Amino acid sequence: MMEPMDKAGRKIGTDALDRLFGGARTHNAWRDEPVDDGILHELYEQMKWAPTSANCSPLRILFLKSEASKRTLEPMLMEGNRAKSMAAPVVAILAYEHKFYERLDELFPHAPGFKNMFLGEAKRAFAEETAMRNSSLQGGYFILAARALGLDCGPMSGFDSKAVDAHWFPDGDCHVNFLCNLGYGDEAGVHPRSPRLPFDAACKIL
Repeated sequence: MMEPMDKAGRKIGTDALDRLFGGARTHNAWRDEPVDDGILHELYEQMKWAPTSANCSPLRILFLKSEASKRTLEPMLMEGNRAKSMAAPVVAILAYEHKFYERLDELFPHAPGFKNMFLGEAKRAFAEETAMRNSSLQGGYFILAARALGLDCGPMSGFDSKAVDAHWFPDGDCHVNFLCNLGYGDEAGVHPRSPRLPFDAACKIL
C-alpha cells in the first residue's frame, strides 16, 4: 500500500502549475484542429468535482461545435467576440439552472429536505445568488480542467444574455453566466501579458 504523502509532497510540479496558471493565456486565435467529443466528456468528468455549497452543482453547459449552432450564436456576440468565436472549434455556454435545488435530495442526501432553504418566492433571490456564485466557482474549475487536458480557453462576456437565454433556454429554466471558447490556440493571436495586482494590493492577512 502506498504511504500517504506528507503535506509538502502534495504540491504539483512547476510544469503543471505553469500550464494551469502562469503560462496559461486567454486565446483569441485558433488552430484548425477539432476537439474530440471524448475530451469534452473528460473535461466535465474532471470539473464536476468542484466544490459548491451543499454540493448544489448549478452549472449547466452547452458545447456548441456545429457550424450552424455557432452561427446562431454569432449575432448575439459583441462585434469583437465574433470572429474568434466562429474560428474556435467549440464555444461553451456556461449557464446555471434556477431551480438547481430540486436535485439536492440526490446531490446532498445526508441532509434530507435541505432544498427547503430555497423554496418559495421569499427565497428566490437567495437561490439566484447561490446559483450565480456556485456556477461561477464551477466555471473556474471548468477552465482549469480544460487546461489540464491540453485545451486552451478564451473565456468571455460581451454577449446579449437575453438573446442567449431566449434561444437556448426558452423554458426559462437556466440563465447564461459566461461563454468560453475552447480549442488549440494559435500563439500568434495572444496579446502581451497584462500585469496583475501584487499581493499587498489585493490581499491582507489578518
